[in-house]
Amino acid sequence: MSDLAPFVKIIHEGGIVAFPTETVYGLGADAWDPEAIQRIFETKGRPSDNPLIVHLSNVKEAEDFVEVIPEVAKLLMKHFWPGPLTFVLPKKREVLDSVTAGLSTVALRIPSHPKALEFIKQTGPLVGPSANRSGKPSPTKAEHVKEDFGDDFPIIDGGSTKVGLESTVIGFQDDHIIIMRPGKIGADELKSVTGLKIIEEYTNNDDTPKSPGQKYSHYKPQAHVVYKGISTFNDHTMYLMQSASHVYQDNVICYNGDLKQLSKELYDRFRQADHLGYKHIHIEPFDDLRSRYPAYYEALMNRIQKTLG
Repeated sequence: MSDLAPFVKIIHEGGIVAFPTETVYGLGADAWDPEAIQRIFETKGRPSDNPLIVHLSNVKEAEDFVEVIPEVAKLLMKHFWPGPLTFVLPKKREVLDSVTAGLSTVALRIPSHPKALEFIKQTGPLVGPSANRSGKPSPTKAEHVKEDFGDDFPIIDGGSTKVGLESTVIGFQDDHIIIMRPGKIGADELKSVTGLKIIEEYTNNDDTPKSPGQKYSHYKPQAHVVYKGISTFNDHTMYLMQSASHVYQDNVICYNGDLKQLSKELYDRFRQADHLGYKHIHIEPFDDLRSRYPAYYEALMNRIQKTLG
């Protein structure tokens, strides 16, 4: 992909580039360049105690960042990589503290988007937090990145992302797996591959988050988000419905119980509502779909709950 050459050059010169993954767009910088990583934090307005995810192009690269890869992690990497699964593992001493927020662990994943994979093959490992200004919804299209950083910002356009929500983040403790952030890959899939007990710890009560997505609410639109039943409709609200609606207007979107599609579009709908000046986003509850889409349900509720209030 020769069209990537200018972007590879930017990375090698210590710059930052927005690139597509299957989850959301990432803001890439050389994972071994402290000055480039500092630019990431400054550009995003990201708190320095929020750890970054290192994006790799192959499993071998993980050995440069991790002291020992547990056998269960190797099994899951073989099964789910490339894909939306991030591992939090004990780091090697030389891994930059700015990448890990000073923690003794580092977060790693291999994205499955073909442009992302080719880009990282040419640049080497990249840190890749979501390519949005902190506090705003994560970007699932190149135009979302432009909204936050301007038309001249270097962006590899990979179209709309397929998943639309950030990766599942997992860690390991004793004989069980800890889900630190829910995503497309859920507890049932992890258990079916490993047979291990799964513990869900999406929030962290300590001052320092142990995983990206644990502490800060960076999914919020400007519109006020409501998650409850819908009985009346008005022109100042965007409605995200699950059940069929007799109301046919542009601000009423029906997903017919498809949580996969809602996950793909959620952040785009948040941004769309703000562009159109809606004061509220009313999401019809989908708790009855939890058993049909357990992973998507957990991931969606994790993001939606951080926007409420």
